[in-house]
Amino acid sequence: MEQLDFVKTVQANQQWLRAMEKEAFAIHDRVNQRYGKFLPYGFHLKLTASYVSRYGHLVAETEADVLVLYASAYLHDTIEDARMTYNDVVKFVRSFKPEGITLPDASKEQLDRQVPEIVYALTNEKGRNRDERANAAYYKGICETKFASFVKMCDRLANLRFTVMFVFANYMFDVYKKEYPDFIRKIDEGAVTPIPEVMKQEAEDMLWGEVYVLEG
Repeated sequence: MEQLDFVKTVQANQQWLRAMEKEAFAIHDRVNQRYGKFLPYGFHLKLTASYVSRYGHLVAETEADVLVLYASAYLHDTIEDARMTYNDVVKFVRSFKPEGITLPDASKEQLDRQVPEIVYALTNEKGRNRDERANAAYYKGICETKFASFVKMCDRLANLRFTVMFVFANYMFDVYKKEYPDFIRKIDEGAVTPIPEVMKQEAEDMLWGEVYVLEG
C-alpha cells in the first residue's frame, strides 16, 4: 500500500481506532498491569501501535489490513498479560462495535478472523524462563500467521525504544542485544509476512548505533 493511502485509511477510521485504543487500555487497567513497574500498560500499547503507523504501509494492502494491524497491536498482550483467553479475544473482537461506526462487512469479517489468531500466535508458551516461553513452537506459530511477525517486530521496537528512553529500563538492553540475531531469524525466516528491512535497521541502530550506546 502506498504510504499516502495508508495515512488516508487511518484518518478515515480514526474514530474506530481511538475506540479500540481506549478499550485495549481499559483491558490492561482492569488487571492493574503496569509497564516497567511505573507506567500504565497503555504506554507500551501506544508505542507498539506507533510502529504500525510508521511501517504498516509496507505490509498492508487493504483498509481491512490496516484495521487488523492496529487492533492486533493494541490487543497483542491480552492473553499473555491481561488474563484473557483466546475465546475472550474472539468474543471481544466480534462484539466491538463502537457507537455510530459501521465497518464494511468484509472488514469486520477479516477482523473477527485474523485478530484473535495474531494475538494467540504472539502469546508466549508456558515456561520457567525466556527461552522456554519463547520456544520453537512459539516462533513457528508467529511465522505461520499472517501479520504476526510484523506485529511482533513492532512490539520489540517498542520495547527497545523504552529501554533507551528511560534509565530504569536499561537492564533489558543487553538482553535484547544478545538475543537479537536469533530473534530476528526466528520471526523472519519463512514468515508469511517477512519483516521489512527498514524495521530491522531501526532495531539495529538502537542496539548498536553510537547515539544509543548505554554506559554500564
